[in-house]
Amino acid sequence: MTGQTQRAVATPSISFEFFPPKTEAMEARLWDAIARLAPLQPTFVSVTYGAGGSTRERTHRTVKRVLDETALKPAARLTCVAASRADVDAVLQDYWDAGVRHIVALRGDPPAGVGTVFEPHPDGYVNATDVTAAARRIGDFEVSVSFYPEQHPESPSLQHDIDVLKAKIDAGATRAISQFFCEADVYLRFRDACAAQGVTIPLLPGIMPVGNVNGYLKMARATGTSVPAWFEQAFAGLDETPDVRDMVAASVAADLVLKLQREGVDLFHFYTLNRAELTLATCRRLGINAPTPEFVTA
Repeated sequence: MTGQTQRAVATPSISFEFFPPKTEAMEARLWDAIARLAPLQPTFVSVTYGAGGSTRERTHRTVKRVLDETALKPAARLTCVAASRADVDAVLQDYWDAGVRHIVALRGDPPAGVGTVFEPHPDGYVNATDVTAAARRIGDFEVSVSFYPEQHPESPSLQHDIDVLKAKIDAGATRAISQFFCEADVYLRFRDACAAQGVTIPLLPGIMPVGNVNGYLKMARATGTSVPAWFEQAFAGLDETPDVRDMVAASVAADLVLKLQREGVDLFHFYTLNRAELTLATCRRLGINAPTPEFVTA
């Protein structure tokens, strides 16, 4: 039992995450995904950074284009990797001046990748709590932060993770988004532990439908995400039959959301990997559809 009364399932609120393009072909795919997913009316869309802040400029351009050319509300991911305090503050001020009002504050992965030692810039912020405080100091930003429901790979304990989350909240965080996970109980145990310690901000489950089995498993190993035997068996060999894989992926992701909804969760963040069709299929299974024109009001 999770300690909360189960509720009737209703249509959830959703948000999406995209990553900035590296090539013209990837840029076309990104904007096709945005155009196809925008009618689902997400509460916001976030744009990622690459490892070590390697896509920083592309992220900035993408966020500004979303703001300028769509009706979506962009959330700009911001890390302190390889950047001074002045650099981070300047980016925050630039976003505020451009009209961005939502920041996803992160420490960021080390330039050498997950699992390597993080070394802060000599004149930089040290962690996401610092970045959160900076964002709140520079503008009245809405600030989302992250959490690992199964414990951050660098953390000594899950309790330490909860303490870090509470420090981010004290610094001004208004929402937290989880690393992806495979089973509902993983998220629910963390949610309930946080609630018992007075955490009241929304904790959004991060849902990542399987777009590539080998890539998903590699990412899971790097982030300490447990993959149950049934999950591996469900996807075994399906990279060779992508149509079947996508059907299974949408079904598994939708089932995960439905289990969480029955436990009172009503906000979900989808890691789209810039693949509109897979996220659309998952949302359709959940009853999330674009409004038909006759029901759209000006």
